[in-house]
Amino acid sequence: MVPISENIVDLEKGMVISLEIAVLSDIHGNYVALEKCIQFAEVKHIKTFIFLGDYVGELAYPQKTMEIIYSLKEKHECYFIKGNKEDYWLHYDNTWKEKDSTTGCLYYTYHNLTRRDLDFFETLPIKRSICFTGYPVITVCHGSPRKVNEKMLPDNENTYAIMENDNANYIICGHTHVQNTIEYSGKTVWNPGSVGVSLHSGGKAQFLILKGEDSSWKKEFVSLDYDVEQVIEDLYDSGLYDKAPSWCRVSENLLKTGEISHGSVLNKAMSLCHERNGNCIWPDIPEKYWQQAIKEMIG
Repeated sequence: MVPISENIVDLEKGMVISLEIAVLSDIHGNYVALEKCIQFAEVKHIKTFIFLGDYVGELAYPQKTMEIIYSLKEKHECYFIKGNKEDYWLHYDNTWKEKDSTTGCLYYTYHNLTRRDLDFFETLPIKRSICFTGYPVITVCHGSPRKVNEKMLPDNENTYAIMENDNANYIICGHTHVQNTIEYSGKTVWNPGSVGVSLHSGGKAQFLILKGEDSSWKKEFVSLDYDVEQVIEDLYDSGLYDKAPSWCRVSENLLKTGEISHGSVLNKAMSLCHERNGNCIWPDIPEKYWQQAIKEMIG
C-alpha cells in the first residue's frame, strides 16, 4: 500500500474531502501529447500522477519523453507501472533490424535509450495497490494485474474473472489504447486510453482524471487536441521513417485519425505473407506484404 502525501482536508473533522489524480498510459514516445496532458492537469492544480507503462516506442525522439517524465517525477508525486514495451527494452533482441518495418522502430527506440532509462524500467512493478487516505484501494496495472500484455476487454469472461480475483474494487489499466469503463459484480475497471496513439479517439491525446469525492472514486475521461503535425514531422526529421517505413505509415494514419492499429496491420501483413509462402514467422515479414496490407486497410 502506498499512502498519499497531499489531499484537500476538512481540518475540523480531519477527513479527506476531495482529491484529483491524473492517470496516463501508453505514451509511446509522443512527448508533444504528453506535454499537453501534463499542462492540462497542472492548470487544474493536480499534483499526483499515475503512469501505467509503455512510455516509449512507435514515435521519434524517445529521450524527450523520458526527460519529461524525470522532470515531472522531481516536481510531483508520481507512481509508475511497467508496460509490455518496457519488457522489450529490458530484453533486447538482436534480430531487430535497423531498416525493417517489423522491427525497425524497436531498434531505433532501444538505441536512443540510456542506461538511466533501462535502470528506471528495471525498477517498475507490473502492478501496484495504492491506498489514498480516506478512499478505497486501487489496483493499477498496464495490461491486467496478472500480465503486462493481457487485455482487459469489455463483455469478456476473462476480464470478469480477473476482476473477481483482485482484492480491489477499482482497477485502472491501459494497453488497449481505448478509453472505457467496465463494471461487473460491484467492481469497476477504468482504462484511460492512450496519451500517444489512442484508438477510436479522432486523433486526440487521452487520459483519465481520478476524482475522490465523499470517500469514493469517480472518473473524468479527458481527450485533448495537440500538435499532431509536429509528431509526424518528427518521424521524418529523426530518420525513423527510413528505418521503419510501413510502421511509420501506420503511425501517421493513427495519429491523424485514431483508427487502425499497428497490430491489425501487422496481422494482415502476416496473413498475406502466409497465404503466399505457406508460412510466416515474426519478425520475418517482407516489406511488400506490409505495403499490400497498408494499401488494403489504409489506402
